[in-house]
Amino acid sequence: MAIDTGDTTWMLISTGLVFLMTPALGFFESGLIRLKNSLSVIMQTITGMCLLSTLWFVVGFTLVFGPDVGGFIGDLSWFFYNNVPFNDSVSFAPTIPGITFATYQMMFAVITPLLITGAFAERVKWNGFFLFVILWSLLVYYPLAHWIWGGGWLAQIGVYDFAGGIVIHVSAGMASLACALVLGRRKGYGPEIMVPHNLPLAAIGAMLLWLGWFGFNAGSALASGALAASALLATQIGAATCALVWVCLSWKRTGKPTVSAVINGAISGLAGITPAAGFISGQWAFVLGIVLGFASYYGIVLIKERLRIDDALDVSSVHGITGITGALWIGLFASSAINAAGPDGWYYSGSPMQLAIQAFGVGVGALLAFVGTVVILKIIQYTVGLRVTEEEEDLGLDISFHQEVAYENK
Repeated sequence: MAIDTGDTTWMLISTGLVFLMTPALGFFESGLIRLKNSLSVIMQTITGMCLLSTLWFVVGFTLVFGPDVGGFIGDLSWFFYNNVPFNDSVSFAPTIPGITFATYQMMFAVITPLLITGAFAERVKWNGFFLFVILWSLLVYYPLAHWIWGGGWLAQIGVYDFAGGIVIHVSAGMASLACALVLGRRKGYGPEIMVPHNLPLAAIGAMLLWLGWFGFNAGSALASGALAASALLATQIGAATCALVWVCLSWKRTGKPTVSAVINGAISGLAGITPAAGFISGQWAFVLGIVLGFASYYGIVLIKERLRIDDALDVSSVHGITGITGALWIGLFASSAINAAGPDGWYYSGSPMQLAIQAFGVGVGALLAFVGTVVILKIIQYTVGLRVTEEEEDLGLDISFHQEVAYENK
């Protein structure tokens, strides 16, 4: 099939939008944590973007999308982007240049490990972070992405994931839960250390994430046209509805509607709509947004308040629980009328089979991410070291590891 200039233009724009999400993530996380650690997460996200882009260029793309080896991993045909065409397409995206598809997927490979920084914020050594994102990409993200998106064994049994509910949000969410359990709580764990230092910065980051998410989800159509338009609508409605649910729940529970509630609600909705965006109608996205709001809000109540697990920025709920919910939603309400290449869920097919397949895919992704993360953390713990010292934690990571401060004292 010939290269389509309209599709290529949209995918170049989408690549830029997804790129924007990584610095936006840094701003979002920075604003939500204490001042003395606010630069550390920006440093992690921006440096991580550089590191993970290079890793993807060298070996990631070929391991995920290279010719399948036994259903488990790609081969090395596209090592260093060798043989990836710039004037022809690859089978995954037949109307855009191969390098455009590869570089668009690079942005997903960059942001996924960096989502986990929100879970271990304020207490991981810099060299521990550096090693973690490399190992996690090689041992968790690349295999799982190949299994579902690269034609691997989960794809072969019929697991669907439009833009990363299982590959990205379930894996990052379960990895975040593992990080919180292995690392333990921050010193002085409680409400006094959970006060955001700069909510306007967090809100700017959240809105830039929302903007970037249109490239994330609508871009996953890998072409311009009707499917991209439908996915964009589902993304907007799912996020907006979920944010409203969060505001109402927060208002009811605390007596005040808060900025932190509306921005966390929006991100929860965006994460949860991601796997289903290209398979469901706007009407089902509206209902999903409501479900996601309740699931993610009360997931935080359970994990952080009842179980007292210190996932600093609630990645396990905002991304993990929502990713699970959205992936299962495909098994319930996906429609081939929306996406002819997708499945029909239980509601349209009359059969629960797709729901069972989706549940299996979720389980595999969650297990790989959780167990793989625990193993990686233990390796780091016994080699370069994982958690900062008590003195470094008291002083803050900005000074301890980067010798910089976010704002000069006036």
